[in-house]
Amino acid sequence: MIFAPDLATVTHGIQLAVAPVFLMTAVSGMIAAVAGRLARIIDRARLLENRLEAGGIEESRAITMYKELRQLRRRGWLVNSCIALLTFCAILIGTTIVLLFLGETSDLSIPRFATMSFLSGVAFFLLALLCFLAETVVATRLLKFAELPAK
Repeated sequence: MIFAPDLATVTHGIQLAVAPVFLMTAVSGMIAAVAGRLARIIDRARLLENRLEAGGIEESRAITMYKELRQLRRRGWLVNSCIALLTFCAILIGTTIVLLFLGETSDLSIPRFATMSFLSGVAFFLLALLCFLAETVVATRLLKFAELPAK
């Protein structure tokens, strides 16, 4: 493998490889937001489980709490799926950065691999967004909005 001997080619390689970093920044921000949602789901599930284990809850309330726990489990699965997809996205975007840099600064012919890696990363990002949307829909179904009395 022969690397580029001139600074201009290396500089252009760096510029080319840095462009996908903006997507990587969005992915890391989304991972942070989704991880926060997962923490809240876990906290709520632990609270409900502790109350149920403590006992002294009427049966109708316990049934409602178990129903909420099932919804929290579904939300947790969606959030975990979202985090996994975002992680795969970040790996593929990182791979794209490496491939673009190597393709520009060496004699390797890898544009197809870089293209496939980037497009796969974007596809994983879109799937993660769908999981995020599904989780927010499930979360809002749990809310009980009290109707305001008519004036």
